[in-house]
Amino acid sequence: MASNRDILAVSIGEPAGIGPEIILKAWLSREKEGLNPFVVFSDPELLKARARLFGLTVPVRVCKPEEVFDAFPMTLPVIPLENKLSDNPGELEVCNAPGVIESIEKATDAVLTGQAKAIVTLPIQKANLYDYGFKHPGHTEFLGALSEQHTGQKVQPVMMLAGPELRTIPVTGHIAINRVAPSLTPELLESITRITIHDLQTRFGIDKPKIAIAGLNPHAGEGGAMGKEDATIIAPVIEKLKKEGFAVTGPHPADTLFNKNARKKYDVALAMYHDQALIPVKTIAFDETVNVTLGLPFMRTSPDHGTALDIATKGIANPSSLLAALKLANEVKI
Repeated sequence: MASNRDILAVSIGEPAGIGPEIILKAWLSREKEGLNPFVVFSDPELLKARARLFGLTVPVRVCKPEEVFDAFPMTLPVIPLENKLSDNPGELEVCNAPGVIESIEKATDAVLTGQAKAIVTLPIQKANLYDYGFKHPGHTEFLGALSEQHTGQKVQPVMMLAGPELRTIPVTGHIAINRVAPSLTPELLESITRITIHDLQTRFGIDKPKIAIAGLNPHAGEGGAMGKEDATIIAPVIEKLKKEGFAVTGPHPADTLFNKNARKKYDVALAMYHDQALIPVKTIAFDETVNVTLGLPFMRTSPDHGTALDIATKGIANPSSLLAALKLANEVKI
């Protein structure tokens, strides 16, 4: 590639969803939005068909890695997959799962081998992949496994939701609510906090990140009256990190942590479970929020929405979150 430091590797995501559509719309907005070049790992015929469906004039060009930089201004560069992808918007098909997985694997390999700066993943339909035999809870965990296979080093991927006014991290991730308290340990909280601090410093240029940590229980336990975890698990980790000089505060009652004035006091909020982290950030800026994976040997961003199968045939998908993901992936340090 002419300039690998400026190229992003994009995985196609679920073919039946809005991923192909918003990729096409992002390319059409490349000059207006000032986008750096990106290459899509996909079946090129899928993108051509979706462009015809929605009347989008996007010339798709099959490229070799070294041709992407020069191809991007006039064409949408695509590196083809071995697995073909069926083009049936709105209709899930298990036969597409091998291609979806291959796209993620090849885009990740491009970053790990220095052919691209970062990876931007389009939303996947996890249930469809599970039916095929996919063993990972989601994108984040799969990328962690791919990193370990390539580098031979253990990684702990951390999901951060980054919007214009708020960044949040769910400490316990994609697990059922009845598993949150048993899964929350001092070791887990400390490890995720340290990864967060490290990546905010090295990739986002924040010298001394301010970390606000939410409580698990209502009113952060109300002095033990509404649960012991805030005092016995969360508070000791905060005190340990504060003694080391880190700007960590909490545990804060979650119901007051995300208002406008509170958000001015920290760079990222660590929430104890998925919805505690995602509801506020999606409420404030649904179309502009980006899913960022910390803790990997490369940068990964993704639109913070799902596959939207219900509108995949309508041509009305909003590419704003993808545009934000592409821009953020280019802005971070590597």
